Amino acid sequence: MNVMDYNRKMEDRIRSAQDGTPLFLHACCAPCASSAVERLGHRFSITLFYYNPNLWPREEYEKRLAAFTPLLERAKTAYPLTFEAGPYHSEAFSQLARPLAGEPEGGRRCAACFAFRLRLVSITAAKRGFPLVGTTLTVGPRKNAALVNETGAAMAAEQGIEWLPADLKKKDGYRRSVMLSEEYGLYRQGYCGCEYSLPKPAAPAQAER
Repeated sequence: MNVMDYNRKMEDRIRSAQDGTPLFLHACCAPCASSAVERLGHRFSITLFYYNPNLWPREEYEKRLAAFTPLLERAKTAYPLTFEAGPYHSEAFSQLARPLAGEPEGGRRCAACFAFRLRLVSITAAKRGFPLVGTTLTVGPRKNAALVNETGAAMAAEQGIEWLPADLKKKDGYRRSVMLSEEYGLYRQGYCGCEYSLPKPAAPAQAER
């Protein structure tokens, strides 16, 4: 079975793009956005769109949102880099995720989460007149790049716009995001985001008898 090389497809699309092509880029968090912007900002004029109603609790959502301030101040791009925070549809996401609470990480709940977020991202991009839409989700080493890209491409197609294929963890993309986070002083989260991905507390040690 042939495995799609999304990194190669992204590089092909970068080469074919006109300088300054507008890109509406869903940003899951500032650390992932840091290396994505570094890699794409020499060709595209990027609007980062923070739409992550999966994040729980609200305090965590706000921490990750605040981390974009130092990123925007320090990121170096050839073309304009702008930022917008979308609505925090936490209750709608909770209703979606609750029936899938028992799913393992990376299972059906995560697939539903990708679709939930990327649908509104694509709708917003189309309404704003962007020809191209993508996401920073594939920077994460545990994210299924094929699933993210297949979902994003389907959502973009529904709106009649182009999806930017990517596997941004490749070519040291994840390692670079860690380095840039340290350089820029970005908050780095300790879990994916939803309440079901929170680290489980360690079981108490059994007392010796």
